[in-house]
Amino acid sequence: MEDRHVKAFKEESYDILAELESLLLELEENPKDATLIDRVFGAMHTIKGSGAMFGFDAISDFTHEIETVLDMVRDGILPVTSGLVRLTLSARDKILEMLDSGTQSLDKEARAIVAGFRDLIGNDESEIKEESEEPEPVETTLRITYRILFKPNTDIFTTGTNPLLLLSELKAMGECTIVARTNEIPPLAEYNPEACYVSWEIILTTNCDENAIRDVFIFVEDNCELSIEKIFEHDSGAESEDYKRLGEILLDRGAVTPEALNNVLNKHKFLGERLLESKVISREKIDAALKEQEHVRKVLQKDRDMQVSSLRVDAAKLDSLVDLVGELVTVQARLSQKASGDNDPELQLIAESVERLTEELRDNTMSIRMVPIGTLFSRFRRLVHDLAGELGKEVQIVTDGAATELDKTVIDQLNEPLVHIIRNAIDHGIEQPAERSSFGKPVKGTIHLAAEHAGASVVISISDDGAGLAPEILKAKAVEKGLIAADQELSEDECYSLILRPGFTTSTEVTDVSGRGVGMDVVKRSIDSLRGTIGITSSKGIGTTISLRLPLTLAIIDGLLVSVGQDLFVIPLAVIDECVELSKEESIQSRERSMMTFRGQVHPYVSLRHVLGIGGVAPAIEKVVLVNALGKRTGFSVDKVIGQHQTVIKTLSKVLGNVEGISGATILGDGTVALILDVNQLVKAERSDIQYKAQGAMPRRVEMTA
Repeated sequence: MEDRHVKAFKEESYDILAELESLLLELEENPKDATLIDRVFGAMHTIKGSGAMFGFDAISDFTHEIETVLDMVRDGILPVTSGLVRLTLSARDKILEMLDSGTQSLDKEARAIVAGFRDLIGNDESEIKEESEEPEPVETTLRITYRILFKPNTDIFTTGTNPLLLLSELKAMGECTIVARTNEIPPLAEYNPEACYVSWEIILTTNCDENAIRDVFIFVEDNCELSIEKIFEHDSGAESEDYKRLGEILLDRGAVTPEALNNVLNKHKFLGERLLESKVISREKIDAALKEQEHVRKVLQKDRDMQVSSLRVDAAKLDSLVDLVGELVTVQARLSQKASGDNDPELQLIAESVERLTEELRDNTMSIRMVPIGTLFSRFRRLVHDLAGELGKEVQIVTDGAATELDKTVIDQLNEPLVHIIRNAIDHGIEQPAERSSFGKPVKGTIHLAAEHAGASVVISISDDGAGLAPEILKAKAVEKGLIAADQELSEDECYSLILRPGFTTSTEVTDVSGRGVGMDVVKRSIDSLRGTIGITSSKGIGTTISLRLPLTLAIIDGLLVSVGQDLFVIPLAVIDECVELSKEESIQSRERSMMTFRGQVHPYVSLRHVLGIGGVAPAIEKVVLVNALGKRTGFSVDKVIGQHQTVIKTLSKVLGNVEGISGATILGDGTVALILDVNQLVKAERSDIQYKAQGAMPRRVEMTA
C-alpha cells in the first residue's frame, strides 16, 4: 500500500502541475510578467525539492534541468518565447506521467526534452552537470522562524550595494517582518549622506535552511555584522502552540537581565510599560520584540486556520456518506408518514425534529461534494492552445462564472462532452486568420465558457465567434448521409439538432480532429445520462452557442409524486411549471389531438397512461402537470397529484436500465417504489408517435408497468 506521505506528495504535485499549466499559458500571453515567471520557477522548484525528499529522484533530476533554464529566464538572460513555453508544457506533461507511473529513470522522451532545454542555453551535458553540483537552497517541509540581525558597515554604499535589495530577497523566501533600527543615526550636523547608519532586524518564517539565508548576504558578509538565529519550528503535523511571552523574548535577545525583569514584574502594568519606566531598556528594543511576537503569532494562527479550513477526503468516503444520507432521508420519510397516521403529538414532534436535522445534514453533505466549475474550465486552456496551434489558428479562451459550484460527480462526467464541443468549435467554427481578417473580424478567435445557476440547475454555455451554422447545409448533409428524408420539413432548431445525430459530420475529409461523425452524439449521450438538456443557437457569420442545462446533484432531487392507476411516479420539480385540471371532455379532445389548450395557448399533451401502457380507466377529472421539456411547455396527464417529495435516486438494474422514459427509482416512506420519469425522453417518444401517425404507421411502444 502506498505510504501516506508519498500519497500526500503526489496529491500536492498534481495540484501544482495543474496550476503550472495555467501559469505557462498565461506567461505565453504576457512574456514579460515577472510575477508569472517567479511563480513558474517556484512551482518547478517545489516539485524538485519535494521529489528528492520522497524518493522521486528521476523527477528531481529531470526538473532540475528545467529549473536551470527558468532561473536564467528569471534573471533576464533568456527571453520567454512560444518555443520555451511549449517545451516547458511538454516537461510538465512528462512529470505528470512520471508521477503516475512511479518511474525511477528518464526515458527517451524525457531525455529529448532535457536536450531541448540544453539547446536553449547552448550548454553541453558536462556544463550542466557542473552547474547542478553547485549547492542550492534546501527546501524542507518543516517551516522555521529565524531572527536575523543585519547591520551593514557605514561604508557599504561605496561598494555599490543597496541593502534594500537584500531585504527584498529575504521577503521572497517566506513570511517576513522587518524592523529598522535607527538609534545610531547621528544629528543632522554630523550626518554623512554617503554613510549607512541603519541596521535591520528581520523575523523570517520560511521552508529554507540557514545556508540559503546566508547565501542572500554572500557578497556583503565581510562588510556587515550578520546574526541568524533559529527561534521557532512550526511542526505542521502537530497542534501549534502559542509563542513566547514578551519577557521571554527579551531575555532570549539579551535585551534585559533576569534581575531587571524580576524587579518590574511586581508592578501592575503591562511589562513593556514597566520596563520603559524603569529605564532598563529602550523603546526600540521593546518594539522589535513585540513585532517578533506578533509575527510568529500571526503565522501560528494562519497554520491553525489552514488546518481547520481544508481537509483532503477520499471521494469514495464522500460517496458512501451520500448513500447513507440517502437512506436516512428514506427512513425519515417513513417516520414522518407513521407520525402523521398516529394521533401521537410526542411522536409527531420527534418526527419534525428528525426531519429538520435530516434536511440540514442532507444540505451540508451535498455542499461537501460541490466544487467550483473553474477547476474544470482551467483544463481547457491547454486544449485550446494545442489544438489552435495544430490547426494553424489563433484562438483565445475566456471564462465567466468559474466560482459556480456543481456536484463533483457531474463535473467529472462533463470533461469529455466539453472537450468534444470545444474541439468542434475550434475546428468547424473558428475560421483561419486570413479568412477572419477578410470578414473584418479580429484575427484571434474567441471561445467563451460561462456557467451560472438557474434554479436547481446549472447552465453551462460554450460560445464561439466563428462562422456559425447554416441550417440548409446541415439538412443537405443529413439527407446525403441518409439520416432524414429529402422531403422532410425541419425548423431551424431541428436543423441545428442534426449535429447531435450519430454519424453526422460536415467535414469532407477525415483528420485527427474530426470527420468520422463521432463527437456530438457522444456529447448528447453523456448529457442525457446526467439528466441534462442541450440547446443550440447560431447566427451565420457571428458564431454558435451550445448550452448545457444540468442538475446541481445526481444523488437527491426534489420531485412531485403523482399516480397513474396503482402506479407511482416522480417528476423532477426543477422542470415543472404548474399543475392544472382537465374535464373528461377536454381530456378526450387533448388525447385525440395530442394537444391541449391552456390560457389561450396550445401546448403538446402527453398521456402517461397511454405512453407507459398502463391499463385502467382515467378519472373523470384528469390532472395535468405542465413541464418545460425540449424547449417547449408540455402537459403530462396523470390520475392524481400526491405532492412534493424529496427523492433519493436509486439506479435501475441492468435489466431495466434502458427503459425509455425512466431515469431511476426511489423508495417511499412506506417501502413502495416510485419510478422517476425522464420527461425529455417521454416527450421525444410522443413526438415520434405523432410522426408515425401522420405517415400512417403504427407507433412503437414499450409496454411496462411500475
